[in-house]
Amino acid sequence: MMDQHLPLWRSMLFVPANVPKFVDKAHQWGADAIILDLEDSVPLAEKAPARRQLAAATSRVSAGGADVVVRINASLRLAAADLEAAVNAGVRAICVPKVSGASQLQWISECIAELELERGLPTGHTRLIALIESTAALARVNEIANSTPRLVAMTLGPEDFSASAGMVPDADGLLFPNQQIVFAARSAGILPLGFVGSIGQYGDLAAFRETIRRSRRLGLRGGFCIHPNQVQLMNEEFAPSPEEVSEARGLVEAYEQALRTNRGAAEYGGRMIDAPVVARAREVLASHEKICARSA
Repeated sequence: MMDQHLPLWRSMLFVPANVPKFVDKAHQWGADAIILDLEDSVPLAEKAPARRQLAAATSRVSAGGADVVVRINASLRLAAADLEAAVNAGVRAICVPKVSGASQLQWISECIAELELERGLPTGHTRLIALIESTAALARVNEIANSTPRLVAMTLGPEDFSASAGMVPDADGLLFPNQQIVFAARSAGILPLGFVGSIGQYGDLAAFRETIRRSRRLGLRGGFCIHPNQVQLMNEEFAPSPEEVSEARGLVEAYEQALRTNRGAAEYGGRMIDAPVVARAREVLASHEKICARSA
């Protein structure tokens, strides 16, 4: 069962940190998290002004209750400047792009620890998200997943990864790497994020809905998005349905009743249920509780 203390990040909306009109509207869309981007969407000449505006942007995008994440740049020189601007009480996590191995995340974690100490933040306040964007990084995915206690989530960057692999970013090619993310993340006790498709697939929302439904069945628990139209759909499809919640409650109740009578399995709804089935049911209920708490 996944750690109940992991964040609820069904939808994580990218917002370029240097564009005020996008920053000002971001809190309206209902995303679980807003990713203030300092990387790909911000031209080199705009990166320094974006850093200077980051504290104010953090306050604005979190107005609706969303967690704030900052995606830094991959180059160590730019990443160091990004961290100086990003580590503060309002930023919950740093998204690290183009992760190449455990040592990269360990170096970033050490930098964050120094900044937290200087700024009076609790040790470990600032978590990390690893973005796997190459075939070389995927080969080290288990090492990366266990690199630092700060790491709370991991996801595949479908476009960059597909370019690295020389393939089209479609469901066939992205199935295996996303499964590797799920397996490594679950083994390390962190959150597996992503979906089996292109992040740019928002023109056909019916097709995108099916992509998210399939991704949740495969074990992914949320993902990045680049368009507000994707947010509500992801919130819906990365959440258990009322029917799933009702069934999960019934499964748990039936199993607990069986345990009280010294049985290790029970019958529910015409099928046998045992510990692994109940573990999945408890995870459904834990997810439902997190969603209810956020809504409240």
